[in-house]
Amino acid sequence: MRAQLLVRPTLVRTRSKYISPIGSLARREGCRIATGGSNNFGARVEAAGLPEHVMAVIAPLLESLRMLNRQIGEADAELEKVVREGEVVRRLCTAPGVGPVTATTFAAAIDDATRFGAAKQVRSYLGLVPREYSSGERQRRGRISKAGGSRARTLLVEAAWALLRRRNSKNEALYGWAMKIAARRGRARACVALARKLAGILYAMWRDGTEFDPLAVGRRVAEAPAAAA
Repeated sequence: MRAQLLVRPTLVRTRSKYISPIGSLARREGCRIATGGSNNFGARVEAAGLPEHVMAVIAPLLESLRMLNRQIGEADAELEKVVREGEVVRRLCTAPGVGPVTATTFAAAIDDATRFGAAKQVRSYLGLVPREYSSGERQRRGRISKAGGSRARTLLVEAAWALLRRRNSKNEALYGWAMKIAARRGRARACVALARKLAGILYAMWRDGTEFDPLAVGRRVAEAPAAAA
């Protein structure tokens, strides 16, 4: 699983490096490429009406993008296979905002839930807890520590942003909790706090052998102080 998770982000980063110069050339020619996902960027470029001499220049990049999209699709299929065959990862995917990539990355980072005695240890291991600057009786908190590997932490933050963008019955409690923090401290801090909360929830699901339960999470969130962000 770790090997697969190392290859996929490398392919995605390489694809982004090809997309960037194509977008730059299009803007230079006064052409607009429609917004959309990276997987259909090539089709959107072809529909943008770029001059023939520009299309000739970027042809090798478009061909490389087609190959990368195919390879990323194959990598995604492998991850989906891991989800189907792995009980733990399949259960983690029931959490809102958490898909196969986030679930498998979290599982690979934690490795074994029994290594940790509590959710706060998992959050600390993933670098999602604030740094503390204390002197005497005064306690101050800074930015998150960003300890450990960055991939799982980054994906949890992305999952939190996705959750904040779409409110539904499954994520109602988490959304409401995060928005209270956003009202006081801004959406960016609320997103990090929500990522931290998700890490604890995923750990508890793994430890207890359960799927995501909106009602149970709602009760816990209602008891948790929003100031914990």
